[in-house]
Amino acid sequence: MVDDGKDIARKYRVMSIPTMILFENGNEAKRLVGLHQKSQLKEELGL
Repeated sequence: MVDDGKDIARKYRVMSIPTMILFENGNEAKRLVGLHQKSQLKEELGL
C-alpha cells in the first residue's frame, strides 16, 4: 500500500510500517509507530 502511495507516505513522513497517525481538526494529534498489542492501542486511544 505504501508503495502505491509514496507521495502520501512522504507527506506524512512515514518512515516505517506499521505507522498509525491520528488527526484532530486536520492536525496530527498522535503517531504510533511499530506493532502494539490491542490493549496498548486501546490505552493510547483512550478507550
